[in-house]
Amino acid sequence: MADGTSPSIKSRVSEAEWQVRVELAALYRLVALNGWDDMIFTHISARVPGPEHHFLINPYGFYFDEITASSLVKVDLEGNIVQDTPYFINPAGFTIHSAVHAAREDAKFVIHLHTMNGVGVAAQAEGLLPVSQNGCLLQHQVAYHGYEGLALNHDERERLVADLGDKPLMLLRNHGTLAVGETAAQAWIGIFFLERACAQQVAALSGGREHILLAPDEAQAETKEQGRGIGFISSLAWPGALRQLDRKSPGYDA
Repeated sequence: MADGTSPSIKSRVSEAEWQVRVELAALYRLVALNGWDDMIFTHISARVPGPEHHFLINPYGFYFDEITASSLVKVDLEGNIVQDTPYFINPAGFTIHSAVHAAREDAKFVIHLHTMNGVGVAAQAEGLLPVSQNGCLLQHQVAYHGYEGLALNHDERERLVADLGDKPLMLLRNHGTLAVGETAAQAWIGIFFLERACAQQVAALSGGREHILLAPDEAQAETKEQGRGIGFISSLAWPGALRQLDRKSPGYDA
């Protein structure tokens, strides 16, 4: 059972793996800090450096604000735990994350959430609309995948990665949001902007679809090009996010 504490394993892993563990634990804490966690459900994962294609995921039963670098569980692409740990993982998380890690070399970090606003927009037939600046920035970077029930069927992996293609963001219909990144910073800025766009859309639609003002076509086209630079600003925002964690949720790097 999870008790929120884990002995440090820093001395038992490589420096490269430890750095990934710290960054992944930071992502879990940041999601909790923003109120985007779903009790012990949803997942964030990261690929472990090396040829084995192992990745790290949360121990099932931990709340996100309890996650530390040492508590993360290392598994292979078949879902087998490949480290000495008292914890186990949620098979639904394995299905989605293993699919993306296996298919996308650039998907070193994968964030999947079930937020109120993210699910709200994922359940809207039109998907993400250009009703806000964030929506315009991301609209053409978002893929869609139809709902197939709890992600326990490994056959779904092929369809999910086909729908994701080479895009960094996804709305899983009736289910939630997903972001991938070459770095923790890129995955974080992607999910932050996507969740913010979803919240803005839900707020705008509260007055009814007939009252919605979509951004002009010219502005949408301009913002689409500007949105290609989101990855760059991740390197500016990430250090501040870690400083925020040090103030408000220390201990993730243990």
